[in-house]
This record gives sequence, structure tokens and C-alpha cells, in this order.
Amino acid sequence: MIKTFHINKVILLVILFAAPFTSFSQQLPLYSQYMMNSFLLNPAVAGNDGLTSFSLTAREQWLGFENSPRTVAISGQSRILKSSQISRRRPVRRRPTLMSRDGNVGLGGYVFNDRNGMIDRTGIQGTYSYHIWMNQNQLSFGVSLTAFQLKLDERNSVLHNENDPLLNGSKNTLFVPDANMGVYFSNPNYYVGLSSAQLLQSALKFGSDGYKDFKMLRHYYLMAGYGFFLDNGLTIEPSVMVQATFESQVQADVNMRMYYRDDYWGGISYRTSGALIMMGGVKVDRYYFGYAFDYSLSSIRKHSFGSHEIMASVKFGDSARRYRWLNRY
Repeated sequence: MIKTFHINKVILLVILFAAPFTSFSQQLPLYSQYMMNSFLLNPAVAGNDGLTSFSLTAREQWLGFENSPRTVAISGQSRILKSSQISRRRPVRRRPTLMSRDGNVGLGGYVFNDRNGMIDRTGIQGTYSYHIWMNQNQLSFGVSLTAFQLKLDERNSVLHNENDPLLNGSKNTLFVPDANMGVYFSNPNYYVGLSSAQLLQSALKFGSDGYKDFKMLRHYYLMAGYGFFLDNGLTIEPSVMVQATFESQVQADVNMRMYYRDDYWGGISYRTSGALIMMGGVKVDRYYFGYAFDYSLSSIRKHSFGSHEIMASVKFGDSARRYRWLNRY
């Protein structure tokens, strides 16, 4: 299908991406399985579980629409441990090992590409985190520096005015630096995390002089969950994630997941913006695979086959290093 854009339509696309409006502004990538890799939303999670892990998340939103939002993110994180385990002095026949609390620093990073219509964003992020043990609790802090290239892709557009000043008279590519920060508290039963992204609220100098003062909005994320450990290896974990900016409406995901012996999991989520999400996954040795399907509850479902998201992860490290009750999956 041939797409035809007037100058005002192109400007509208930029405004929808970069300026505040009444509904939730999707400036940042949207994830349905964020609870399986919370590091994507909170830098304090880097190295939280004591293992080295690498994850791939790929998402296609509103399948059926041409140039619908698509996101790919590849992340890695690790805990810098001084020693992986310690032993108590007990008889040889019974000498259990304890997880070492030495090593407070975590490191992480990820690269991503997020495409939304004519807007294409490719970026990289580096993260430093610090973890503090308090009895059976862990308090973590994290900060990230990020930079991305924002590009207005005109390959699939046909303009009425070939000399359109928005596309021909200005730069179509921007380089934007920014920063994120977060705090994360966890213990054997529950976790709570608070983070903020796009702290610098970088200004966008896209287009003509009349359309250059848009900015990236500062986003806030609050996540919390509680695990109920049942018999026969079952665990039920209700959780919630709230995201907001000061310029837009609050959006919340209410989730319920069930695990069986940490090898299988499934769940359902409700997103207040109008979506029902079903997800499931399996663990094979040190590899983890997950899938989520978003079913829209708005009128867009008449034209879309839903949104699909896959996740794959691998974890390395001595199991004695891992604080198994943290960031479970």
C-alpha cells in the first residue's frame, strides 16, 4: 500500500512520538515480559542474582499493520564477586556452602532498536549497580548512561511536495544522550523497584524552526511482586508495574504468574491501556525461553492480529553464587 504524507502528517508523527498528549506516550520500548528481565526497566537489577546472563527480547506490536512498532533488545549483566562461595567449619560429611556476600558491584549493558512508523531509534546503554546486604534483604542502586540515534525514515513515504522543508531542508538524524537510574529492594518473599528513564529530557531539534522544541519525556516505573511458595514445587506470584510521566496518564500492568519447579511458568496480565496478555515459558538446562501474546481490548483489534513477544536467555556461573530467590526464572 502506498503511503502519502503531507507536511502536517509528517509533523504529526513526530509530535505523537516526542510530545505529551492525553494517552500514554510510547517514547520508550514496550515489553510484556519485563518481569523476566527487569534490568531493561531498572538499572539497579544489573547483577542482582549473582550470575552472568545474556538475554534477547524481540517484540512486534499490532501485527497486521504496515510499519507497526517493532523492538529488538540484546542485554547482558553480571555481578563482580570476590568469591563465589564460603564454607563453614563443620565435619567433612556435612559441610554446607553459603553464598558469599563479597562483591557489591554489578555491571550491565544492552543495545536496542525500536521502530515506530517513520521513527527509527537505535541505541546503547551501559550500567553500574551497587548491592548492599541487610540480613536476608538486598538493597540495590543503579545508574545508566545511554545514547541513541533517532532517525526519520522516509523510504516508505511519498510527499505531495518533493521540496518539503521538514525532510529536505533539515537533518533527518539526531544523536541523543541521556541517563537512567533506579533502586531495587528484594528479600525471599517480595521485591519492590523504582526507576526513572530519560532523566535529561533531551530536546529534539527535528524539522523547521516552528517544530524543534519537542523533548524526550522523563518516565517513571514502579514494580512490585510477592511470591507464595506452595507444595509440590508450585509458586504463585502476583505483581504489578506502573509507568507514568508527568505529562500523560498513568498506565499499569497487573500480573499473575505460576511457576512449577522453576522449569515451567505461565501467567496472565491486564494492561490498563486496554490489553490482555498471556505468557508462558520453559527452562532447559541454563537456557530460558518465553513467549507473550497481547490481545487488544480496544477497537484496534479489528485490524490487528495482536502483539507478539519472544524472550530467550542464558545464564552462566556456579549455582552456589546465585541468590535463587532474586529475579526468579
